[in-house]
Amino acid sequence: MEADSPPAADSEQAWLEAARTFVEETLCPAGAEPNAQLSQLVVDCVKSQWLSQGKNQGFPLPLSYSFVSVQDLKTHQNLPCCSHLSWSSSTYQAWAQEAGPRGTPLPRERLLLLGTLTDLSEDSEQECRKGDLYVKDHTGVLGCELIDLDLSWLGRLCLFPSWSYLPPPRWNSSGEGHLELWSAPVPVLPVTSSPGSLSPLSVLYPETASRLLRHRGKLRGVQPNLAGKLVRVSALVRSQKKSHFVLSLGGSSPAGSLVSVVVQTPAQLVWRRALRPGGSYVLTALRVVRIRGHCYRVWTTSPSSCLLPLRPECVRELELELDGPLLEADPPPLPAPGSSRDGDREAPLSRTSTLLSYRGKVTDVLSQPAGLYEVDGQLVLCLAYQQFHSLRKVVRPGVSLELQDVHLLQSVGGGMTRPVLAPCLHGAVLLRGFSCQKPETPLFHQAQGASLYEQLVWERQLGLPLYLWATKALEELACKLCPHVLRHHQLLQHSCPGNPSPGLQLLAPVLDVLAPLGSSRRNAHKEILEDPHHCPLQKYVRLQTPCSFPTLATLKDQGRCRAWASFDAKTLLPLPEASHLTSGELNQRLSWSWLSLLPSTFHPPQILTGLLAASSHKGCLQLRDRSGSLPCLILATHSQPIRDTRLIGCLVRTEKFQVIIERNIRTTFPSYKELGMTGFVQKQQARVYIQFFLADALILPVPRPLLLSAASLVPSQTEPAAPDGVPTEQSRLFLLSHKEALMKRNFCIPPGASPEVPKPVLSFCVSGRWLGGTQRKEGTAWGPPEPSGDESKDQKVLLLFRGSSIRWFEFVHPGQVYRLVAPGPPTPLLFEEGGPSCVAQRPLELAGCASCLTVPDEWTLELESSRDLPAVPDASQALPESSLAELLSGDHTNSLVSFSAEVLSRTLCEPFPAPFWTRPASARTSRGCVRLTVAVRAADCPFPPHLDVYIKDPHLPPPLGLLPGARVYFGQLERKIARSHNVYCCFRPSTYLQVLSFPPESAISVPLPRIFLAELLQGRRAPFQATASCHIVSVFSLQLLWVCAHCTSLCPQGKCTRQGATCPTQTCVSQASIRLLVEDGTAEALVTCRNHHVATALGLCPSEWTSLLECVRGPGKVALQFTGPGAQVESSAKIDEPLVLFLRTLCTSFSVLRPVVLSFELERKSSVLTVPEPPRLQRFQCGELTLLTRVNPRIRLSCLSIQEPKHPSSLGAFSLSC
Repeated sequence: MEADSPPAADSEQAWLEAARTFVEETLCPAGAEPNAQLSQLVVDCVKSQWLSQGKNQGFPLPLSYSFVSVQDLKTHQNLPCCSHLSWSSSTYQAWAQEAGPRGTPLPRERLLLLGTLTDLSEDSEQECRKGDLYVKDHTGVLGCELIDLDLSWLGRLCLFPSWSYLPPPRWNSSGEGHLELWSAPVPVLPVTSSPGSLSPLSVLYPETASRLLRHRGKLRGVQPNLAGKLVRVSALVRSQKKSHFVLSLGGSSPAGSLVSVVVQTPAQLVWRRALRPGGSYVLTALRVVRIRGHCYRVWTTSPSSCLLPLRPECVRELELELDGPLLEADPPPLPAPGSSRDGDREAPLSRTSTLLSYRGKVTDVLSQPAGLYEVDGQLVLCLAYQQFHSLRKVVRPGVSLELQDVHLLQSVGGGMTRPVLAPCLHGAVLLRGFSCQKPETPLFHQAQGASLYEQLVWERQLGLPLYLWATKALEELACKLCPHVLRHHQLLQHSCPGNPSPGLQLLAPVLDVLAPLGSSRRNAHKEILEDPHHCPLQKYVRLQTPCSFPTLATLKDQGRCRAWASFDAKTLLPLPEASHLTSGELNQRLSWSWLSLLPSTFHPPQILTGLLAASSHKGCLQLRDRSGSLPCLILATHSQPIRDTRLIGCLVRTEKFQVIIERNIRTTFPSYKELGMTGFVQKQQARVYIQFFLADALILPVPRPLLLSAASLVPSQTEPAAPDGVPTEQSRLFLLSHKEALMKRNFCIPPGASPEVPKPVLSFCVSGRWLGGTQRKEGTAWGPPEPSGDESKDQKVLLLFRGSSIRWFEFVHPGQVYRLVAPGPPTPLLFEEGGPSCVAQRPLELAGCASCLTVPDEWTLELESSRDLPAVPDASQALPESSLAELLSGDHTNSLVSFSAEVLSRTLCEPFPAPFWTRPASARTSRGCVRLTVAVRAADCPFPPHLDVYIKDPHLPPPLGLLPGARVYFGQLERKIARSHNVYCCFRPSTYLQVLSFPPESAISVPLPRIFLAELLQGRRAPFQATASCHIVSVFSLQLLWVCAHCTSLCPQGKCTRQGATCPTQTCVSQASIRLLVEDGTAEALVTCRNHHVATALGLCPSEWTSLLECVRGPGKVALQFTGPGAQVESSAKIDEPLVLFLRTLCTSFSVLRPVVLSFELERKSSVLTVPEPPRLQRFQCGELTLLTRVNPRIRLSCLSIQEPKHPSSLGAFSLSC
């Protein structure tokens, strides 16, 4: 535009020739003669606009500008641009500075755009007008936005001096770009003004028009004109039947009455762009109608109505006599949506939004599909409660908006901390300035979900707080699941009866509670016309965030952080128990612990979502999302594992689950005094996984992605490509009878393989028998089974799963029928002995199996429905269980047992193990073992016996779910008998384990049964732990001592007496034991109390007990044996020392020999194999009479607690009979 010399004549001539060509090809009808006059008018219009700014620097024509058609913009302009005729470079640079440091200004192109401004889209009829604006030439049509519209511009050829063009995103090939017209269009053809009417126009003013609506018969056959000042204009409401908007006119006085006019003629919808609040207008040819669903009559335009500016000198007021009968008075306003009869009770919780007008600039786009924007850096603007389709393409940072009658809501909750501006249908959003910033090209997923968000507002009728939370929740789900699990357009698709939206399905359980379906739909006429105003935004209640959808990585991190934050050694080992433990006992008790977190423990409560997958590396089930994976233990229902392999690849959503964190910690605490010091913690690790019931979960099949990657275009192994008519899959049914443990196993090296020693690989085996022969796929069904050898022979088979095929471990269970599917072309003898997958091994002959198949990685497994199978005798039978007689017998021949039991405790046994999930550095390093104490459940035993189950390497780490409180089925455990005649069990490779139920969510304290001591003589029907009211008859022995906390050697004067190497710490702890003889009138028992229970047995308070132990610190040990009258002293002290005398006196006093309530457990477990002792003869002296009677043997018990009876005078059986 700036040059050192005037342009050459040939350049001007070329420019003029290009202008004429453009007019003929673009603006003239096809096949018409060249219109030289139109070409000259176009050139004159461009020239006058070019010269009007006075910055042309001597150029009479804009030679640097070229003409562009609509089709050229659509086809060739792929980047946003702007064009400003007559702007200098300095003017453009100053304008571009408004983009700010964060924005990029629109690049400038020197283009001239001409076209017809119209409200008709291409090839549309008059009735299809929706109030939008378009720029049209003979090459195409483009939608446009204009700030100030003059109705006289419509249908006229115009030059657009300043404009910007925003093309559609590249991923949207079918999308349309749009124009932003910055300045007023300049008509090319001269304006032909029609002579005005000589007589003034008769009009009604709002006061008269409002009263006229109540009179009968005054307006029959009359279409009056209405004049007034525009007070407000509503949003444009579009429906399937008809679109409309409402304008309100008032008088000169602000306190005067308003009259509303409904505009719903298609050709008049564009008026809304020309109306400006505060301006004065005349509406002609109005009529009165009663709108369906509205309570009274309103004014509306007719097809012949016109919109004119109000000139007082051109109108006169129409005088009417309003003496006729009145219509009924206006009915009282309807209650606000959401109000009910108990509105007074909910009033304190409900808040009222503030109605105001606001003008500001958009500073950020929070979510374009959801209609959420940031205004002036402080407020949130929500346009979802209006139909803002036309503004969606325009609104971006830098756009100026004027909001009229907008609702201001503060403290809406639901995770929103800033005030929110939200216009309803009653208000208006007016464009007051375009943005000079280049719009950021939205990614495909960022533009998805607009129809779903509209569905939440218009069909689900969500209030603003709940809508804002729903948009946030959908964003969380998109971050979790897209694009690896679902595509964004699949997650956020519009929900319809035949094709529900996964996003809405995931939110529906929460929305159904907070916003139940069936509420009345929004009535646009009531929302706009009624006074006082009622809309969904008027009343709101602060929303407490109902839930969140965290990523699995976040859930895992939160669980791990909470587990270690709640880890407190003093809580796990409370005083006074911890004060008597040695260093080894202390650290071993702390080495393993666990924590269960429920969704309600998080704020807000969390909902678990993820894709269910089966790990081909670990053999466990996992939930996966974009952030990672999390192991999970799933039960279909109580005592029922999951079996259906079709669950793999489904989307899982559940609100009821447990986050389990198993803490494994290595500590070197010297004694209980240092439990609060973190420096003694050497190593800590945690195993986090999820437990839930499938019955509590929502299962959504994941549709196949519509967009395939390059890698997925290769035919899948599970779906082989084959010619038509040729079967591509083979299968065979088998009944599973037993499943072995998942562990690392060695395998034989086949001939010709590498001589290197193979490493053990993770694998498992199942045994069963074939049901019929091989079947081939015929269409979508399986054909008849082929004959397979001698069908009368029981065809046992051993299936070996290793490599990726271990992913089926959690789905195969005894008693079920499965179909083994092999993809690929037909292979003879594929499932038979000698086939390509069969492995001949000597152990098969010992197991009685006909063949052993190694299941390839690409083979799949399907659960067969029982209704589709012939009668199979062994299918779906209950799991076998050993009887208590078999379990606790002394027979060594039956070494494999099966039973279901409840896990009572889980501890680590010596030697102190390394973390479960780390491989030891040396093969000599022992990993120890895990001991489970379980209560065996039996129908004929009211008090289940307790049993120890040991899990050793290579079965470590233990399977998921072996937690205290869980019910577990153990199959084919190896039963062993210890030297102490105690029965215990061990895991072996053939062991099958199935968790039947999870630990209870809350600790249930079950009181111990209250019994007579004689009931303990009934053998296995006696409880292992119980409570009895009894009397302490005598003390048999008492021992108090101080030992080294490290080596347990005696510590007189607090010094360790260990010979040789000195202990690393000189810390000693006190230990105590006492043996009591108690009776309750039915039997006698010898009770052993240890440590802090000794103080209770002696009747000493804590301070007295502490003083007594300090007196023992000097000698290091005091032991008394009460075998008769007097006491035998075993200590470094003399017999007559005060300490010994005190203890001897105390143990024979009534403060010890008293009635108590004793909680105890059997000193030997109920699984100990012992022969009951027969009653013995005992002589009693009653005065001069000697009695000889049989007395039951004394029961040996361990004290759990001693309490004083509520009624001290009550003794033994008498207290129980009361």
